[in-house]
Amino acid sequence: MQKPKIKITVIDRKGQMGCHRGHKIGDTFDFDTERGRLCPMAMHVAFPYIDILRYGGSIPGREAGTAVFCCPDVDTINVFKVEVVADGETEK
Repeated sequence: MQKPKIKITVIDRKGQMGCHRGHKIGDTFDFDTERGRLCPMAMHVAFPYIDILRYGGSIPGREAGTAVFCCPDVDTINVFKVEVVADGETEK
């Protein structure tokens, strides 16, 4: 069984300062091919959500196949959305 593709998108910023990694609202990353471009702190938080979604789980209170999380940098607080990409859906 092939694992589903995962897309990570910056959807908001709550902190006062810009991201030290340069991420901006609207930036999108393919987990399998571009995760090295994602801030390591954000990736650390994202991974459990990705693992849950990729293996068929769901996040309570969220649409199926999605999760939302924040980076741990209190000055930036980027908000990311993780989505399972359906077969045939454009990734970017």
